[in-house]
Amino acid sequence: MVFELYPGLAPVTVKNFVDTVNSGFYNGLAWCRIVKDYVIQAGSPDNDIMTDSEWHIKGEFAENGVPNPIPHKRGALSMARDDAYDTAGTQFFVVHKDAHKLDGRYAAFGQLVSGFEVLDRIADLPTHGPESWNKPLEMPVMTSIRIETEE
Repeated sequence: MVFELYPGLAPVTVKNFVDTVNSGFYNGLAWCRIVKDYVIQAGSPDNDIMTDSEWHIKGEFAENGVPNPIPHKRGALSMARDDAYDTAGTQFFVVHKDAHKLDGRYAAFGQLVSGFEVLDRIADLPTHGPESWNKPLEMPVMTSIRIETEE
């Protein structure tokens, strides 16, 4: 999957994501939550969505006082968090089908530009169901994530 990031609209979030990617943190982690027609989620240090990083960043979204016009449409890249606003760290999600109820409530910071078929394949994987946070039966692993810049 290839994403375009929007540092002008979510600078703290993009910097956190880029720094985390460049540290190699995500390499070998899995998509640990899959909710078909909603989101796929990754970035937990132990592939358990209940575990997050040791650091947290300010949530860049309207409900937290930060304008962020990026919509949670199909392919949006956004930070996962707890109920508290400033609890995003390493976990992120990709919107499978439009989820505008998340607009202004979660920090979107990028958009999928190619690889929608990969998103769909992951979203179609069987899970243990809602009682187990939609953990996939077999977790698809992110071999590596890298940041490329346009020259």
